[in-house]
Amino acid sequence: MKLFFVALLISSLFIGCSTRGKGVYKVHYDDIDRFYDDETPNNKEYSHYTMRPYTIKGVRYYPTPVNIGDIFYGRASWYGPDFHGKLTSNGEKYNMYSMTAAHKTLPMNTIVEVTNRANGRKVRVRINDRGPFVASRIIDLSKAAARKLDMIKTGTASVKLKVVGFAKKKSTKKSSRKRVVHKKRVTKNRYTYKKPVKKVQRGNYALQIASFSRIDGALAMQERYNGIDGYKTVIKDVEDEYGRIFKVILKGFKSRQEALNYRDKSDFRYAFVIREDEE
Repeated sequence: MKLFFVALLISSLFIGCSTRGKGVYKVHYDDIDRFYDDETPNNKEYSHYTMRPYTIKGVRYYPTPVNIGDIFYGRASWYGPDFHGKLTSNGEKYNMYSMTAAHKTLPMNTIVEVTNRANGRKVRVRINDRGPFVASRIIDLSKAAARKLDMIKTGTASVKLKVVGFAKKKSTKKSSRKRVVHKKRVTKNRYTYKKPVKKVQRGNYALQIASFSRIDGALAMQERYNGIDGYKTVIKDVEDEYGRIFKVILKGFKSRQEALNYRDKSDFRYAFVIREDEE
């Protein structure tokens, strides 16, 4: 009987520790409103392994720096019990009851405000995972965030994303009474910035995904694809030998090869690759 209970205990331990890899960073950001900065990190803070390009199912993704106030549009989905307790892309355990989310290209620990465009509900979540790897979706929310947006039953929702900050780790060191107050220091466990930084350039290449003779068609195309996979759509009003043309441009590619790879794996296989300074 003793051997039976020992075996049962061991088996329960293995069931409770099912993850996608070894090790977990014991970092918690449960109080999002208190632990994020409202200034854009500079290039030094962005130089992290989670910003390296990666490939999923033959598609190459390029994590891209963003700025406070950047806005994206797309469809949100959510993931829950099947992933609960498993490791996220940045090494944390996924907790479907925390206010977190997965995004293909936003820097890890970016805080975004997600608005359900159908009902106006809003939540703030921290990016700690990669995904969703579906072309039509822009963000994968935790179950808790999805519930607050009232999209559990529908599964997906049209959303607006707004970058509002960047999370910083809680310091584990106890404050010292001998600390020099007048000196400003940058701790290893959190971001601290003294001055606003310049706007981060998103890249020099773009895709011309459509052109219209009427602005209505261009606006509908822009609305449909703005924010897809982290890229931004703009409308260029030009005149040529055929008259007035409204071109829809998908911006934000770091290189010509990135634009070509994305074009070949997306719905824009007949799009033109251009340099942004040629628009």
